[in-house]
Amino acid sequence: MSRLQAMIYRVTAQRDLLDHIADHLTLPEGPVLELGLGNGRTFSHLQTRFADRRLIAFDRTLGAHQGSHPDGDDLILGEISVTAEQFVGKNAALVHADIGKGYADKDAITLKWLPQLVAGLLAPGGIAVSGLPLVHADLQPLLMPASVDNAYYFLYRRAV
Repeated sequence: MSRLQAMIYRVTAQRDLLDHIADHLTLPEGPVLELGLGNGRTFSHLQTRFADRRLIAFDRTLGAHQGSHPDGDDLILGEISVTAEQFVGKNAALVHADIGKGYADKDAITLKWLPQLVAGLLAPGGIAVSGLPLVHADLQPLLMPASVDNAYYFLYRRAV
């Protein structure tokens, strides 16, 4: 498969999962956290689908298009593994993490801290959507919508 086709599958899965959550799953109270703002495409979609929620984005540096990132205290810049720690226990309703690099060795380093961080960020009953598999005792895999190939994205609910 070409890298272009793999990227199309990944972003389609991302969109379909976020739409599935917005349309079919119940979220607890709390903010939506975006780990890995990038150029702001997903942030823009989250703004549309979860307009009634506070949306906080984390990234190493600001590279998002104008209008596709939060302002003020809702944009947290720096190493995500460090900066997001201040939100552990704050009970996010939804955490979206798209910070994989596509290189097994680099993703293995991220997976040493990401599952624990996501579990700590979520409220009980909160939802995690990730481009990397999150293996953690408090994160229960959920059934994927039929349109999503689970080789590209993962869906979890934090244990209550």
